[in-house]
Amino acid sequence: MNKVSVLAVAILLASTTFAQRAPEKKIDKSLITDKMQHLGKDLMTPEKLWEIGRVSAEGLSADGKYVVYGVSQYSFGENKSEKNLFVAPVAGGAAVQFTEGQGGESVVEITADGQVIYLYKGQLWQKPLQGGTARQLTNMEGGLENVKLSPDKKHILFSRSVLIQKNHSVDKYSDLTKSNIYIYDDLDYRHWDSFNDGRFSHPFVASYENGTIGEPLDILKDKPFYSPQAPFGGADDFAWSPDSKAVLYVCKKKVGKEYAQSTNTDIYRYDLANGTTTNLTEGMNGYDTAPTYSPDGQRLSWLSMKTDGYEADKVDIVVFDKVSSQRLNLTGHWDGTVNSFIWSKDNRRLYFTAPVKGTVQLFEVEVPVNFKNRALPKLRQISEGQFDISGIVGETNGGLVVTSTTMTRATELYLYDLKKNTRTAITTVNDKIYNSLAETKVEGRYTKASDGQDLFSWVIYPPDFDPTKKYPTLLFCQGGPQSATTLGYSFRWNFQLMASQGYIVILPNRRGMPGWGTKWNEDISKDWGGQAIRDYLSAIDDFSKESYVDKSRVGAIGASYGGYSVFMLAGVHENRFKTFISHCGLFDMTSWYGTTEELFFANHDLGGPYWDKANAKTYNEFNPIKHVDKWNTPIMIMQGGKDYRVPIGQGLEAFQAAQLKNIKSRLVYMPDENHWVLSGHNAQVWQREFFGWLKETL
Repeated sequence: MNKVSVLAVAILLASTTFAQRAPEKKIDKSLITDKMQHLGKDLMTPEKLWEIGRVSAEGLSADGKYVVYGVSQYSFGENKSEKNLFVAPVAGGAAVQFTEGQGGESVVEITADGQVIYLYKGQLWQKPLQGGTARQLTNMEGGLENVKLSPDKKHILFSRSVLIQKNHSVDKYSDLTKSNIYIYDDLDYRHWDSFNDGRFSHPFVASYENGTIGEPLDILKDKPFYSPQAPFGGADDFAWSPDSKAVLYVCKKKVGKEYAQSTNTDIYRYDLANGTTTNLTEGMNGYDTAPTYSPDGQRLSWLSMKTDGYEADKVDIVVFDKVSSQRLNLTGHWDGTVNSFIWSKDNRRLYFTAPVKGTVQLFEVEVPVNFKNRALPKLRQISEGQFDISGIVGETNGGLVVTSTTMTRATELYLYDLKKNTRTAITTVNDKIYNSLAETKVEGRYTKASDGQDLFSWVIYPPDFDPTKKYPTLLFCQGGPQSATTLGYSFRWNFQLMASQGYIVILPNRRGMPGWGTKWNEDISKDWGGQAIRDYLSAIDDFSKESYVDKSRVGAIGASYGGYSVFMLAGVHENRFKTFISHCGLFDMTSWYGTTEELFFANHDLGGPYWDKANAKTYNEFNPIKHVDKWNTPIMIMQGGKDYRVPIGQGLEAFQAAQLKNIKSRLVYMPDENHWVLSGHNAQVWQREFFGWLKETL
């Protein structure tokens, strides 16, 4: 495919025409600034965005000297990605490609003697870390998923989908093989982007000897429970006990309406010798996930939320000590929420990542030697800077191997030196592309919110930004609603791409976002249309005072709760905005409550059902459909056909309302996409429609 996009050609023609007109201070209404290059550098385009290799951390060698990582490269011709594994020295040096087969590989384990065991096409393979011949270990019918080998390598734990309930007509009526009907007597009939066909992911355990797998045992035999969790759980939901005598698994052992209204996952221990199951987190009512043993095997740690039904509750690290038989919440005294963690090799501390002030940073917390000592565990922030530490791969001599992003750089691997507090690149997969691109400056900005609180925003400026010119500006409304707007990198809501098309983009850390204390995070619940919306208006009003902001060309964009925010702003903005774009936004809270699948979310954040008069404010004052009488601004509505979080009716209702009010509007319906856009070709259509709409209306 030609690397010069259709958009770029249109932009070039538009900018050439502009150059022939009398010079103006205002920026041209084309998609891009008046120059296609900046000091010989290119501008980010939708096509170039998908040329970027997507880096994933896979594992660290036992000696900490080498890291294995994956790189997924997208092919426009085949409309799919190809992932291969690479090995790089942590201390610096050239990376070596480790796999070349068609189809993605993922590392299961790097053994102490330097063997990489990985999954490829559903089977286990083994290859020396330093190179050599790959050897297929298993040939399991149906393949393997979410594999964990026992420490003594005598057993294997994996997941498999099992038919438990005959919800699909072809399973219920075996003679009607060409039928396609689903039958339900309870809730949990669909989740995320799939209807419940009666199949549940279960953990299986079997004997294992050098690739030979014995008869698998279904730990949840005949039970309508998911483990790993649906829809995004994986191998992190499994763990082996250090002595290889038991497996741990995460599961929400509820069905039907209880399942749809609860977040109470527990960590269960299954003993291989006698087949007994023990709930290790009995009495802990929120999400309990990520079971992980300390290196010496004496302590079990996990991530935990307190409140059942509150999916965005504060996440803490809880540790259970075998010697004292006591649990200790290591982070309960800290006003923040944990993303992920690992143990230090010396068993003395846990390293973790957490959002803080518009970024995600490294922290550490000490693990007390004596759990009976009631002193609060010592906790400190390690890293600080204009970047996100998105994950921790492992500990090496004097440092941590981490994944990190900025708003203008996709994931790469870095060595974070714990003594020097420096971040040094290990991988440079996308340097060639980024070094060819014109810079888009990113800055932080504080505003006073309507209630007097400090409100932080990130601002991204176009290449060749000139404060003497005037620029169209986009207010980005984040989803979640309790999701942080930090320095992460997105392949759809890509702010580098937006800025490269000539727009200033402002991203407020409005009420509801983690990183500013638990109260700030909680304040959005049952107040969706209140202070958070006022925060957006405060941020854009403050920024619009800048001389370089064209106040007549301001738009608002967002997805999910961000799409809801766009719908709300459309009814209350008092002509601040010239255009809107809402992706999979909530439009009518009443019909949404009746069709969304994770009712625990709706019950907590909205207060409960629409028939409860105590929730009248949610379903009236904070309901976008109740403000449509004041809609007067062009709006584009994007909707996924397989989105069961925010079902299709939300987008269709909003579009129909705009059309019947004779407002310029457009529906971008994606029948094969869910709450996200995953297909490369569909993503290109999404980007072209997105920027095309802005060109037409802003």
